[in-house]
Amino acid sequence: MMIPGFVKEVRTMRGPSEDYSRIEKAILFLGENFRSQPSLEEVARSVNLSEYHFQRLFRRWAGISPKRFLQFLTIEYSKGLLEESKNLLDVTYEAGLSSPGRLHDLFVAIEAMTPGEYKSRGGGLRITYGIHPTPFGPCLLATTERGICGLSFHRREDCGRAVKNLKSQWPGATFSEGPALTGPLVNRIFHSARAAAGRPLNLFLKGTNFQIKVWQALLKIPTGAVVSYEDLAVLLRRPGSARAVGSAVARNPVAFIIPCHRVIQKFGAAGDYRWGSARKKAILAWEAARRPGADGNGADSSRPLAALP
Repeated sequence: MMIPGFVKEVRTMRGPSEDYSRIEKAILFLGENFRSQPSLEEVARSVNLSEYHFQRLFRRWAGISPKRFLQFLTIEYSKGLLEESKNLLDVTYEAGLSSPGRLHDLFVAIEAMTPGEYKSRGGGLRITYGIHPTPFGPCLLATTERGICGLSFHRREDCGRAVKNLKSQWPGATFSEGPALTGPLVNRIFHSARAAAGRPLNLFLKGTNFQIKVWQALLKIPTGAVVSYEDLAVLLRRPGSARAVGSAVARNPVAFIIPCHRVIQKFGAAGDYRWGSARKKAILAWEAARRPGADGNGADSSRPLAALP
């Protein structure tokens, strides 16, 4: 059965989501062939583009050249960023984990479900959802009167299945499709330059006390920074519990807003991601492209490409 309004939403995804599809394929190609150090022309050919149109694709999607963007995918860059981020994170976490986090210029606040609400699995809640294009492919956003309760990325053909999965997670809730309500939220999240930054972005989440604490900690990782699972455990004053921290990170129900993509392996590899490792690498490099000096002035453009494994 076709979801009402679904076809219309799918048709609107051919812009940023179509660009992302090619970006993802390029990243996957690099991951599969990093030992042979493919040229930019070879990477472009893998997504059926000329080198000229490949350049235009990256300028449009990331704002920088593909050569510079793909350098942000290297193990070397990631290792350096881990070290660079440590001092910044030490200062950030001194402010405390309970204060609101930030997404670009937006303040983000988490409200956790009460034990009774958690047990009822959404009983009495009214959840509105919508499927929308983003720079990282189609997303499904779900929200309540108390805040956003879910954001996930999917392939276009999987969006219908994603809605069914959402409903299975909240069996006691009442659902309605409302892209007119969820669309402005998606714009605030992914296009913050156009957003009204004054109002906080509220999240309404179900999780254990430990999971909520980990998700609050993730909100403190600034855009363009990364942290290892081990360092995140230390910052949470739980040294030695990197595995438990990793499990909580993996259960994050709100992609991108709670930046679980900024947690990587201690030796520099991106690691797993609930919504696909290639998407994680794309988001990390996209965010790196927004750091000061990311345009690559002075960068060594003769260096080979080597994607994160």
